[in-house]
Amino acid sequence: MSDATGRQWHGPTPSATERLARDVADVVREEVRAVRGQVTEAARPAGLGVALLATAGGCLVLGAGAASTTVLRLLETFLPRRLAAAGLTAGYLATAVVLGRLGLAQLRAAGGTSARLADEVRDVVSATAGRVVPAGTDAARDELNR
Repeated sequence: MSDATGRQWHGPTPSATERLARDVADVVREEVRAVRGQVTEAARPAGLGVALLATAGGCLVLGAGAASTTVLRLLETFLPRRLAAAGLTAGYLATAVVLGRLGLAQLRAAGGTSARLADEVRDVVSATAGRVVPAGTDAARDELNR
């Protein structure tokens, strides 16, 4: 005996419920295979896109480094080398502080978990700065005393 799909059945004839269950299972399997194929095809270009974005990020870091070196060389034309490096470093740190404070203010303004995150970040940065600034001051003092 065979069913509507042409499959041969051995043994007793399946009930309508069993046939329906098999048919639904077959449809689900076919849909899962189709979705898996679609996801695989969609992931390939996405994977390439992610790789391209990561490469672009790497190039951005290299470009920022090259720009920083250019600015440092420009400063060295009219400042002593150490003073130029210190001035550029101070400029980067001041910019980081200003941008960091603006970012934290935005997080606090958003409220909820964002405000809690802003408070946690502020606490961690304050604790780290409390350890780094004295060490940096001591290192600068030692360098100037040479």
